Amino acid sequence: MKLVRIHHAGAPRWGRLEGETVHLLAGTLKEGNFTDAGETVPLDRAALLPPAEPSKIVCVGRNYADHIREMGHAGPGGADLPLEPGIFLKGPNALAEPGGAVEYPAWTENFHFEGELALVIGQRAKNLSAPEALGAVLGYTCGLDLTARDKQREDLQWFRAKAADRFCPLGPWLETELTPTDLHIQTRVNGAVKQESRTSHMIFDPVQVLVYVSRYVTLEPGDVVLTGTPEGVGPLERGDQVEVEVEGIGVLHTRII
Repeated sequence: MKLVRIHHAGAPRWGRLEGETVHLLAGTLKEGNFTDAGETVPLDRAALLPPAEPSKIVCVGRNYADHIREMGHAGPGGADLPLEPGIFLKGPNALAEPGGAVEYPAWTENFHFEGELALVIGQRAKNLSAPEALGAVLGYTCGLDLTARDKQREDLQWFRAKAADRFCPLGPWLETELTPTDLHIQTRVNGAVKQESRTSHMIFDPVQVLVYVSRYVTLEPGDVVLTGTPEGVGPLERGDQVEVEVEGIGVLHTRII
């Protein structure tokens, strides 16, 4: 099932997407009590919102070996790969809607794309076991971890580099019936393929990530977990069109202006 979040009649609403029609839902994500509201909206008339309502966005850095090597953090034989997931945070302010525009920040000279598989949490979760982990996920979507690479290298923490406003486009919707362990993922800039891999190449798979994260913080319904980016990250320019596509989900479109 595909779940969408749209702006409708002046307020955010969740819906179930069937074909080109959004069937609006009553209830809230945090209470987990969605029911059919008996109202529909054509998809081409729906203003899509990020399909999440996070208190936090938990991000995994350096979760693909080839990306670690391209960033200069491991040798050709794979030495120095992390023993635990490297975690950083973005706030809800970082969310940007699918199909939207993100302004190239005036304070960076090296603005990068990082396409990722994103998990959206559906129930309160703390100290998850491996068998429980994926049961805490409401659905899966495409994420774009935008990064001011020069500030990432300059600063003690990645606050400016990763957590600025609209640095996390997300969407276009959630796919609830998906196995995340071996999905094709691709990032394109102006139609040219820049990143291409499979989620099976992750160092820490989604189950391991959820178990690790929930050991330290309580995951709430609507929270987002970004699972890391493959190799091929690179700079963006004003006017670029970025697409992140994950097998079984769809394509997240973002314009840089």
